[in-house]
Amino acid sequence: MSFSLPPINDSPDGGWGPSSSNFPDQFKFKDIPYAPYSKSDKLGRFADWNESAPDARQTAAGVATAQNARAGAGGRRREGAQAFGSGTASAFAYFHVEDESSFSLVDNKATPARRGGTFSRGRATTRGGGSNYSTRGGNQRGRGGFNTGRGGNAQRGGRRGWRDWEKNTRTRESSVVISPSWSMLEEIEFHRLSKLRLDVDDPEDIDSYGRLSAYDKTFDRITTKTEKPLQQLDRIKYNTTTSDDPVIQQLAGRNTATIYTTDVILSVLMCAPRSVYPWDIVIVREGNNVYFDKRDGGPFDTVTVNENASDPPQDTPPPNPNNPNEKVPEAPSINTATSLSLEATYVNQNFAFQSVIETSPPPAVDFANPNPFYGPDETEPLASCGYRYRVFDLSVQEDEDVKICVRTEVDAYLPGAGNPREGQGLVTIRALNEFDPRAAGAGGAPDWRTKLDSQRGAVVATEMKNNSCKLAKWAVQSILAGAELMKIGYVSRSNPRDAARHVILSTASVRPTDFAGQLNVSLTNGWGIVRTVADLCMKMPEGKYVLVKDPNRPVIRLYAIPASTFSGEDEDVEAFDEEEV
Repeated sequence: MSFSLPPINDSPDGGWGPSSSNFPDQFKFKDIPYAPYSKSDKLGRFADWNESAPDARQTAAGVATAQNARAGAGGRRREGAQAFGSGTASAFAYFHVEDESSFSLVDNKATPARRGGTFSRGRATTRGGGSNYSTRGGNQRGRGGFNTGRGGNAQRGGRRGWRDWEKNTRTRESSVVISPSWSMLEEIEFHRLSKLRLDVDDPEDIDSYGRLSAYDKTFDRITTKTEKPLQQLDRIKYNTTTSDDPVIQQLAGRNTATIYTTDVILSVLMCAPRSVYPWDIVIVREGNNVYFDKRDGGPFDTVTVNENASDPPQDTPPPNPNNPNEKVPEAPSINTATSLSLEATYVNQNFAFQSVIETSPPPAVDFANPNPFYGPDETEPLASCGYRYRVFDLSVQEDEDVKICVRTEVDAYLPGAGNPREGQGLVTIRALNEFDPRAAGAGGAPDWRTKLDSQRGAVVATEMKNNSCKLAKWAVQSILAGAELMKIGYVSRSNPRDAARHVILSTASVRPTDFAGQLNVSLTNGWGIVRTVADLCMKMPEGKYVLVKDPNRPVIRLYAIPASTFSGEDEDVEAFDEEEV
């Protein structure tokens, strides 16, 4: 064996490497990485020892040029900008990796003092029962006002308001006590309900009952400078549940439809994804018929206030059993959720009674049949109210027959707009109430007396945000009844501390379909929810069920309950047993 020495290309001019004289020109710069660079480019690290495998972009010839990333807002580096001289495919370009993604430059300079210490960003204070929020992006006002905007007081480290520490821990009670003997059949989240769709054609009018008075057009000219006191009128208006309606019983005997309900109950179901407060619907399955009922004294008999506000009104918390010495207010506040709900119900009824003309001209209009609930023994006068029984077809396929009969209500008719007996010029009347813009739970509402005439849009936008569910239900009820107009009154307290006296500040006229579009109310989604619940009930055997909205979660649950639940005899028996004990 022999060893042959490889040829060595010596460079006579000194130095290492091959000489340019004995090395071909076509191979002079072969496989040598090259990239132009600037003298201002900074050198980066030689190699990344945190990576499992080396990256050719990060380690090349032992030298890497760092990206000259400028510091952005808040001292953070921008990774998108490249330094001068580093091309897109440069072997010397340096790229940030995950171990430096959390790097940020901390500014240790002292913050200069802000002049005028009245406002501080993200700071919430409470003075005299009112919240004063001064945040970035909000409408800044003086002390005692309520301003919303970017930034939270908890995130910025500001002072918290009264009893803010327990706001997140407050839980609402269910509208009905869930018995352990009830069996849960179905649970549906709101996000699933929001995806349902069903197109329904125009309804069929079956019959009409009641008497309507004309709407008083002078209420449309009321302003904050010509406010009008709200009167208390004694009128009778019935809110009978579905099963106790004699007309629905007659229609069910003729098999007019498969499902029977009222517009108040149906609107709650169609607007269920917007609801925050708990509610329940009693469902009775008898043969092929399904009845959607309400409980006497349940949530359907009252009107909510600021249900969708970020901080809705709260009821007085119960006494703490662990602290018997804690002071409990002797009299409940007039701004609690329960007190405001009763006040809003009172305002709605009296505004509807007062805003109609009961003395001719123009004369009252009688529908085809008299009021079905007014008995001969009644002495008080009836309120202006008309009942229209309408049937909607919920069938999806041609071989099925799923119809729902709804008892709808209208409050008045508009003189000169057509024949009310034929469904022309019908009006529904509702009222929004202002209690105290500085009180807790006001939801940032502006003062109506100063903003209603000059900035009506801001007032309407705030009410649409804080009372989204209530306004959506009113719009759906008006559309179901076939009303051409909605009259919405703005009623405020004469004194913020007096919940018994009110004044009418203004009245607005809106078309129900246009108003539903402004509220982003989808009727196709509402009918999809109704059809889904109806299909669940039709699959169940005959009996009684209850659909309950969870008080603290966006969920509805269907329970199977005994037939005697919520009946008058069952309540009498329970009361008798309690007396014996």
